[in-house]
Amino acid sequence: MKNTKKILAGIMALSMTAALTACGDSESESAEETTTTTTAKTVAVNTETLKEDEETALEEVMTQLQDVELENKTVKWLAHYDINPTSTGASKSVGLEMFEQKYGGTVEWVPTTWNTRYDDLSTHVLGGDGIDIFPGDDTANFPKGIVSGMFQSVDDYIDMNSAIWQNVANGMELLNFGGKHYELVTSITAEAVVLYDYSTIEAYGFDDPWELYEAGEWNWDTFKSMLLDFVDEDAGQYGLDGYWNEKALLMSAGVPFVGTDDEGNLVCNVNDATVEKAMNYQYELSQNGLKFPKAQFSWSEQPQMLGEGSELFYIIGLYCIQADPETWTIAVDPENIGVVPVPSPEGSDPYQGAKINGYALCKGSANPQGAALLAECMILGSFDESAVAISDRKALDDYQWSEEILQKTKEIDELARQYPVIDLSSGCSTDIASLTTDGGDQVGLRAAFDGIDWATNREAIADTLIMLVEEVDQNVKAKQAEG
Repeated sequence: MKNTKKILAGIMALSMTAALTACGDSESESAEETTTTTTAKTVAVNTETLKEDEETALEEVMTQLQDVELENKTVKWLAHYDINPTSTGASKSVGLEMFEQKYGGTVEWVPTTWNTRYDDLSTHVLGGDGIDIFPGDDTANFPKGIVSGMFQSVDDYIDMNSAIWQNVANGMELLNFGGKHYELVTSITAEAVVLYDYSTIEAYGFDDPWELYEAGEWNWDTFKSMLLDFVDEDAGQYGLDGYWNEKALLMSAGVPFVGTDDEGNLVCNVNDATVEKAMNYQYELSQNGLKFPKAQFSWSEQPQMLGEGSELFYIIGLYCIQADPETWTIAVDPENIGVVPVPSPEGSDPYQGAKINGYALCKGSANPQGAALLAECMILGSFDESAVAISDRKALDDYQWSEEILQKTKEIDELARQYPVIDLSSGCSTDIASLTTDGGDQVGLRAAFDGIDWATNREAIADTLIMLVEEVDQNVKAKQAEG
């Protein structure tokens, strides 16, 4: 077991996960600001260094793509980062390489900033500038982007029954509104993971969380039990740190505050029994003193305590460890870093808060066909066995990834693909977000960890929240009726 715990010290930045961050919170806004690569799991590859057999394999992969001639070979990409390596210094992704080789396509970057991206989107769309795609890995996009007329359905430009699109069918359905799909999904990845330090686990005689996961015993109960055994604030030992651990634990139960049903109707789940279970569980963690006491530390995370052995678990996006270890905020020796999925309730499917990576198709797109073909190339780059093998080799050779960390992160992302959960609260309206995910410590998502029981919290927000979600659902239907 000790040998399997050795993770190479030289883990370097890798573009397969540079866009994993969750938009909207303070950490991820910073990460999104500096991101220079495309969607998660689209691994960078410098074609000049491809081995001969890899070049042959890539040609074989491209036979799965449609044999069409693009009349318009330029796809306009409005974003706060460029996916082209020429302007960013990054390597070229497998998907982008296939788009260029197969279709002679190019992606023209139209720059914006994180803070002005939606204002600039509106300016370009209303101005008829023919912008094609916009970063889709932000739950704030939908459904308000439909109501505002910024985005259009992708259904006329893809074949959902094709083998390529079946790879991302789960993610496509999560953004199905009224029977129409509104994102060119390219991959589905885990929004958050649980990080830990092996040396701390061993020092306290705990079972390795990854081994518990493999044995089917990693769940809310074992997670809580380990926290209970570890936490001793008088001795400077703290439990669960992380800015978005509340959201991760809610998603791991399988039901968000706001989602869609099988027909694509918006639904408010504030009275759902599973949501109640998740919020009660978080309340129990809080009442037992198991969450990190940010109030004692200037209301901020202290991820360095993970490596110091003074906190047990840290929930964050994988991007936290997909960089040079010297830049890690967790201060864990790379040989001791542990990663495991966010646990779900015992007996439950292993639901994961998901990041739906891809492209929103802008209203008035000048090249929707090119955008769809670009997305298909990116999907193949993420899922085709031969393409992934090229990416894996690059991760192991060029970026000094260990086989262990590579396989674990891929397995966690696969869980998110099979059991994805997203919350559409922030994508509905600021009013809905203020009652659910973004309202501060006293309401919605964070209230249970702030010591407010769910029954009290729910009573304060339920009626208003249900009304607001119904109103947004009606607005979406009205906008769709306009055509």
